[in-house]
Amino acid sequence: MSLMPSRMNAVQAPIIPIVGELIRTNPGTISLGQGMVSWGPPPEAVDAAREAAGLRASHLYGPVEGSPALIEALGRKLLGENGLDLDGSRLLVTAGSNMAFLSVIQAITSPGDEIILPAPFYFNHEMAVRIADCTPVVVATNRDYQLDPDALARAVTPRTRAIVTVSPNNPTGAVYPADTLRAVNALCARLGLLHISDEAYEYFTWDAARHFSPASLPRAGAHTISLYSLSKAFGFAGWRVGYMVIPEELNEAVYKVQDTVLICPPVVSQAAALACVGVGRAWTARFLEPLARVRREVLDLFASIADVCEVPTPGGAFYCLARVRTSQTAMTVMERLVREHKIAVIAGETFGLTDGCYLRVSYGALAGETVREGMTRLVTGLRRICA
Repeated sequence: MSLMPSRMNAVQAPIIPIVGELIRTNPGTISLGQGMVSWGPPPEAVDAAREAAGLRASHLYGPVEGSPALIEALGRKLLGENGLDLDGSRLLVTAGSNMAFLSVIQAITSPGDEIILPAPFYFNHEMAVRIADCTPVVVATNRDYQLDPDALARAVTPRTRAIVTVSPNNPTGAVYPADTLRAVNALCARLGLLHISDEAYEYFTWDAARHFSPASLPRAGAHTISLYSLSKAFGFAGWRVGYMVIPEELNEAVYKVQDTVLICPPVVSQAAALACVGVGRAWTARFLEPLARVRREVLDLFASIADVCEVPTPGGAFYCLARVRTSQTAMTVMERLVREHKIAVIAGETFGLTDGCYLRVSYGALAGETVREGMTRLVTGLRRICA
């Protein structure tokens, strides 16, 4: 008898450790795989963590929902930057926004319920839905990876509980216009669904693109769940701090999940997070111009192999999703790129893309000569592999 329950058999294997093992067995590989930035948190955060580590209270359990000081600071940030009025909503600090998403799915579903995921989806979202013994309903986006609200509406069934949007998007870098997100939010309100809005990349927009928080709409708080993370903007990934805003009605259910899984967010990490929020988006802003130059160089190098792959210009985040002209699978191309050209990317199958060869390229951690070296390896490798 297998020890693995059937629902876990349906959950895809995490791709990042798979790529990590490929990199380890191919020394000298440059990674364009995992979504990270090249900078770390502000000095104030490190100082706050050192101070907190010396306090006895930091070694005890804290409040399930997070420290009052951090919740208050995040509430001010949400009102000032996102236009979210928290009246009728609850704010909870989590161990990253991945945990927030999993907690929400556990709280709002019963086995067999459906969650609508626009494709390509963020792989951990699809995994969380399956872990909850629910069904991800995958709805295609258009050629530029933009949402089709009418297609989302057609996918709704009596078992649908929520529609998920990620903007700026992982893995495509697409930014959904405010009017599109309004349409999705109105659809959810009309049909009695929840709109789960993942906004982890809110500070990363380019050119004319602008970030929009659906929960800022009038009366949207009653049916909108907003997820945020400090990991990207503050180079804070290892500290594991995110937060979510949920309708008051869901607080008891989410509270139960958080208490069972986490008990409380890490106390020292919250002290550092409070310092990050105090410094604010100005910390991220100082790195955006150099990152924009990296983005431009990445897009220019992709343009040099336009006959090999198509890359819609991303309006946000720090990803490109390349559509490669080859009959080989993305997993095959991904493995060949590492073994033959010492460059790592993520195969599109993990994002729900099985109708062609798609590769996600993450350029957030690139800097200086690494940009040109990594991208040169990639474009050279793709040209040779697809010849």
